[in-house]
Amino acid sequence: MLKVVQAPHKVLSDTAKPVDKVDKQLSGFLREMEQTLISQTDPEGVGLAAPQVGKSLQLFIVKQDPDAPFMTFINPVIESTFEKPAEKAVPVRQSVKAENAKKKAKIDKGVQLEGCLSLKDVWGVVKRPYGVVVSYQDETGTHLKKTFDGFLATIIQHEVDHLNGILFPKRVLEQHNQLYHSVKNEKGEIEFEEIEI
Repeated sequence: MLKVVQAPHKVLSDTAKPVDKVDKQLSGFLREMEQTLISQTDPEGVGLAAPQVGKSLQLFIVKQDPDAPFMTFINPVIESTFEKPAEKAVPVRQSVKAENAKKKAKIDKGVQLEGCLSLKDVWGVVKRPYGVVVSYQDETGTHLKKTFDGFLATIIQHEVDHLNGILFPKRVLEQHNQLYHSVKNEKGEIEFEEIEI
């Protein structure tokens, strides 16, 4: 199993190098990445980019939920993005209320917080396009171009950011949103405290 590197490790802030060839060595590395991703429990991970395990390579894997198969993206390029069609849009509340002087935050249930295995216990709201069209190679080296939307598109955009040396707090701050630190209370429940910047 591979070690997940933590910020501010240099590999996380550099643009990753393209993968030259898909071979047995790369396949072995992908299996190790899969084992590393499924071993993450607090929190569970849904995606893992090669830079997060110390390798400067343009590739990442996604496992959207425990029952989903692994998806591999090698040398991915987001060709275009799109928003959810207006007639199907569901309003999402994105308000955060400070509860006390410690700046504990109550996050409304409609808000999707983004986190990262390389930034333990740090969370934030990132507005990302609803869908993406991505050109990439799969684990066999086959060139594909597919459309993804919803949560899967969010994961893909987060992981492509990793390949470009961008961690999600940069997106949070660019959008003037709030970062949070998660802590467990006496009952073992996760609470979020605002990070003052």
